[in-house]
Amino acid sequence: MKTFRFLLLCALASLAVPTFATAALPTRQRVIVSSDIGGTDFDDFQSFVHLLVYADAVDLDGMIASPYGPARNRKENILKIIDRYAVDYPNLKSYSDRYPTPDALRAITKQGGTDSADLRGFGERTEGSDWIIRCAHRDDPRPLWLLVWGGIDDLAQALHDDPSIKAKLHVYFIGGPNKKWSATAYDYIARHHPDLWIIEANATYRGWFAGGNQTGDLDNAAFVTTHLKGHGALGDYFASIAPKVKMGDTPSLAYLLGATPENPASDSWGGRFVRAWAPPRYVFDHAPTTADVVETYGIVELVYRPTGPAPAGAKAALVVERQEFPGFADDHGAWHFIFSPKDAKSWSYQIKSNHPGLDGQTGGLTSRMPAPERAQQPAARYPNWWTDDPDPAVAEAGQPGTRHVSRWREEFLRDFAARMLRCQTPKP
Repeated sequence: MKTFRFLLLCALASLAVPTFATAALPTRQRVIVSSDIGGTDFDDFQSFVHLLVYADAVDLDGMIASPYGPARNRKENILKIIDRYAVDYPNLKSYSDRYPTPDALRAITKQGGTDSADLRGFGERTEGSDWIIRCAHRDDPRPLWLLVWGGIDDLAQALHDDPSIKAKLHVYFIGGPNKKWSATAYDYIARHHPDLWIIEANATYRGWFAGGNQTGDLDNAAFVTTHLKGHGALGDYFASIAPKVKMGDTPSLAYLLGATPENPASDSWGGRFVRAWAPPRYVFDHAPTTADVVETYGIVELVYRPTGPAPAGAKAALVVERQEFPGFADDHGAWHFIFSPKDAKSWSYQIKSNHPGLDGQTGGLTSRMPAPERAQQPAARYPNWWTDDPDPAVAEAGQPGTRHVSRWREEFLRDFAARMLRCQTPKP
């Protein structure tokens, strides 16, 4: 009986594509992943484990470490995961010769920006932004999928440096909390590149770890102990990162494993989306209060014109829930603070600055989730922009679109569990 069970599990592990796809994928997708790995959240580490055990199902062209707060040289975090992959590589390649070698993965690992973009939304070219441009110009008829798991700054830089790459790019952006850390870059893209092909998933991704079938070994904690711990070096690494499944960035890759990634309105493990309305943007030239209502995930610009002379080396930051977002002075002495609310609630802020005219200024606002009718208001200026379905029927805990992912929870986790067996045992 034990022998039969082992052979059955190995057979499941040898599947080349998820069970969601009823036949072999018609096209192997070209993929670059941009990640803020090394920040305060552990899910990027987990998503990299998932990415590497599915690395034979896509053509992986690059892995970029993107900006996050004061962190530097987070490329090292990706390289450390590749070291774990190298331990499992002999087993993995016994199932598929399409798994890239560890050295090939190290060669395509790049450092992106080490700081978020300034008020312009771009700054200086980086190894990561240059790599996006280089890959986009390769002689390959397929689109280049950029999966953004953190700040979108390197994409903004690449688009600024070479707008012609838009014709080849398809972007899946895990927005929400990530957008607030790269709000200036996002704002630049939305205002200057409205024809970009992009899925903006501000909440849909949450269905990977919230809702759906959470029973038995599909519970977020039980899945780690049952299907990851003890399953090769990558499985043990995953289990060491956190005791439960999150993997909030993984839906972007799972989306590409579906049959029709060119059609975001169709079902996939990575969600189903609607045409986007005009990205909401609000400018306040006075201190707003909680009576001022904005759309959650929108861009909020606060403009202050302080009295009195600015000190040498003036600096200012918008402080929201103990997190600081830099302010920027324009050529006329006005200060601009860009913020994106990630939840539906009331927010308060305070400005911290060495400029006496700014320091201690306070305000607030209230954000509300997009209304359901927004799905019937696609913006002609943004013909290729897609976003979360605002229909309340597909929300989990008030988060739009999440059931478009969580409904497939048992399928995608069973498939992941089968994949992890490849790390544990070579193909018989």
